[in-house]
Amino acid sequence: MKDPQPWVPPEGSWASSAARRRNMQAIRSRDTKPERLIRRLVHANGLRYRVAARPLPDLRRTADMVFRPAKVAVFIDGCYWHGCPEHYVSPQTNPGYWSEKVARNMARDRDTDQRLTDAGWLVLRFWEHTSAEESAAKIVQTVEERRKPNSDQGISI
Repeated sequence: MKDPQPWVPPEGSWASSAARRRNMQAIRSRDTKPERLIRRLVHANGLRYRVAARPLPDLRRTADMVFRPAKVAVFIDGCYWHGCPEHYVSPQTNPGYWSEKVARNMARDRDTDQRLTDAGWLVLRFWEHTSAEESAAKIVQTVEERRKPNSDQGISI
């Protein structure tokens, strides 16, 4: 039997091994367990929304849940990828790369928040470890308030 060819990372790849590459490719960017649970609870309260949608068409960033008429964008941030102050731990392997990656994610999150706020949107961010019931209740309350006629935001639906 022939010896298998050694794994060679594709040009420009940061993956240090085939196993690491498979692991990283398996990480979900949407439909995570916390997102699905929160969506189910919000839906059970009668609210409808877009999933993994761009709040602003010209902004290449997606929110986990988008309530267009109320102009509410919801993000459920993973503790590792978004630098949770309670749970983020810098990795042992290649810490420089990963710390910079998380710092860039955090800067992009702040930029996204600012751009959406400037466009009249309300941004809600929750950590993945936050209670799904608590997060869903806050989302429902906020969206319903913004949908009320004569609300402070000037939106009536």
